[in-house]
Amino acid sequence: MQGLKYTVDIVMCIDATGSMQPIIDKVKNNALKFYEDLNQVMEEKGKAIDTLRVRLVAFKDYYYDGEESMKASEFFVLPDQKEAFKNFVDGIEADGGGDEPETGLEAIALAIKSPWNKVGDKKRQIVVMWTDASVHPLEKDAGAKPTHYPADMPGNFDDLTDLWDGQYMNRAAKRLIVYAPDAYAWTDIANHWENTIQYPSKAGEGLNEVDYQTILDAIASSV
Repeated sequence: MQGLKYTVDIVMCIDATGSMQPIIDKVKNNALKFYEDLNQVMEEKGKAIDTLRVRLVAFKDYYYDGEESMKASEFFVLPDQKEAFKNFVDGIEADGGGDEPETGLEAIALAIKSPWNKVGDKKRQIVVMWTDASVHPLEKDAGAKPTHYPADMPGNFDDLTDLWDGQYMNRAAKRLIVYAPDAYAWTDIANHWENTIQYPSKAGEGLNEVDYQTILDAIASSV
C-alpha cells in the first residue's frame, strides 16, 4: 500500500429549513477545524487521506422557497481552502421550508452528479445527508413544477435509484450516510441502496441528538 494516493470527496447535503438551525450552527462552528478533526479520527483508525475535498448542498423546498430552495458550492480542497469553505457555510441561513416534507431527494440527485475526483490510486466518494424531515415524491406535480425547479431532475424514485447505481460515482468508492427520520424516502433508500447507512433522527427536532464526533466517526468508518 506504500505510495498509493488516497483521495476522499465528501458532499454534505444540509437541510437548511428553520428546524435545522442546531445542525447548521454545528457545521458552521466546526468548518475551520473539520480537516484537522477528521484527520485525527482517521489516524486513530489507522487510516490517512492524501487529498480531501468537501462540497456543500444546502436545500429547502422548491414548492415553498422558490429560488432560495437550493444553494450548492463547488468542491473545496481542505485545508487549503478552509476559509472559502467557512465563508460559504456562513452564508447558509436556516429558515423557510414551510411544513414538511422538503425537497431532499433533489439534493441527493445534485450530490450524485457532483464532479467527483478521478485522480488517485484509492478513492472514496461520500454523500452525507442531514435532515429532520420527510421528502416530496419526485413525481409530485409532474408537468407543472415550480418555476425554479431544475429540469434535469429524476422523475421518480426508481430514476433516482438508477442515478445512484449509474456511472456518476465509482461503485466501489461510493458511500451514503443518512441522518434522517424513519420516513419516506429515507427508509426506502437505507433498505434498498447499496453502500448506504441511516442514523434515524426525530422529525422536527433539528437533529439535536447527533453530535459532531458521531458525524466524524461515521465518515472515517466509511473510508
